[in-house]
Amino acid sequence: MATAANCKNKDKNGNPCGTCDGCRSVSSGSVDFLEIDGASNTGVDHVRDLTDWLHERPLGKRKIVIIDEVHMLSRQAFNALLKTLEEPPSYVIFILATTEVHKIPITILSRCQRYDFRRITIDTIAARLNELMKKEEVEVEERAIRYIAKAADGSMRDALSLLDQCIAFHIGEKLTYDKVLSVLGAVDTDVYSALLRRMIDRDVKGVLQTVNDLVMEGKELAQLTTDFTWYLRNLLLAKSSDNMEDVLDVSTENLAQLKEEAQMIENDALMRYIRIFSDLSNQLKYATQKRVLLEVALIRICVPQMETRQDTILERIRALEEKVEKGLVAQAPPQGYRAADGPTAQEMPGEMPVQPREVPKALPEDVKEVVKNFRMIANDASGMLKVYLRQARLSVGNAGQLQIILPDDLAAGVVGTEDHKKEIQDLIVERTGKKVEIEVGKVEQGRRFEDSYIDLEQLIHMDITVED
Repeated sequence: MATAANCKNKDKNGNPCGTCDGCRSVSSGSVDFLEIDGASNTGVDHVRDLTDWLHERPLGKRKIVIIDEVHMLSRQAFNALLKTLEEPPSYVIFILATTEVHKIPITILSRCQRYDFRRITIDTIAARLNELMKKEEVEVEERAIRYIAKAADGSMRDALSLLDQCIAFHIGEKLTYDKVLSVLGAVDTDVYSALLRRMIDRDVKGVLQTVNDLVMEGKELAQLTTDFTWYLRNLLLAKSSDNMEDVLDVSTENLAQLKEEAQMIENDALMRYIRIFSDLSNQLKYATQKRVLLEVALIRICVPQMETRQDTILERIRALEEKVEKGLVAQAPPQGYRAADGPTAQEMPGEMPVQPREVPKALPEDVKEVVKNFRMIANDASGMLKVYLRQARLSVGNAGQLQIILPDDLAAGVVGTEDHKKEIQDLIVERTGKKVEIEVGKVEQGRRFEDSYIDLEQLIHMDITVED
């Protein structure tokens, strides 16, 4: 644009000729052209220097100033710039570029012509890449070009960078779809299809085996999560309407596969999958244990009983119906179980009451001290351990050891690792100066915590603040 502003021989569409003195002066570093990085030159002094430069007459037709990332300027710098924008010299053109236009003061925006640039379509990017590959005489599959264009997410520059990267890994070879996936750490849609079908079947072992295979192949789990969320989005669109060929950028074979899978899953379940993976994408940006988070998310999908959100109720009911159809009869409630509005088993005639555990005559002082401080200790724990300790309840063993009781196998398995038990003991020593033996357990399926364990926190009658 700066070149066109100083060109002496523009065509009827306003395009610069590229050969005149005005065009060559911009490309070779003209004194009439200035490009500023707003992120590095944020102060008011930089704007004042710019103002002094602007009042010098141009050698050519115009002076052009480009300020990139203009939203990074300080408030004082914007105020100094505003004075020049209100009464600019007639020969000056300002070009302000930003990706966050909402951060520009309205006093600046009101004095500018605004042009919003949109993402380039996949078809346009693919056509440009194919044109370049013909000029460079590089043999490449159309499917590979389409994937790179999609991965660029509307940016031609990113598409060219990805294409260069793929070609560099396979110089002198035909660039195939599989090679592109390998270089970019991506996964073929057939893997997503297999993963989805195992999730629908609630095959926890198969789902975790798929994740293990992808990890062993060196796939990037954050990219896997993003691409699978996109796959679920395509599935939702295919399920929503029969005329989605123009919206879904997939091959005829993949479209047929999506329509087949759309008949295998309910709308509410699909929306739940998308919610879980969308949340997971945000978590993985800053996570160190990406595999653990991905596996936990997949287990939550396959075992809806682990969730208490309202959008999970239908999934939990379907899971129960599937068990009944397979002949897996639900266990009768244990003795001592209280229904929503009914008596306990101890109150019903003809039933043998459950004998609660005896409360020890004297709790060890070390254990008492730890129980009083346990919620603060739990808040000091790391990542996943902190999450699971929030669900824990405390009891005491026969030998006076502290028992940390979790609600299910998954939570008990995570907290019960040697590394996590040592971390808890170290935190206890740091907080209380006491060293106590701990053991990790879980509530048996179909039973309540109170049926098998003594609730130490209730016993000591403490007011506990749980920090989120």
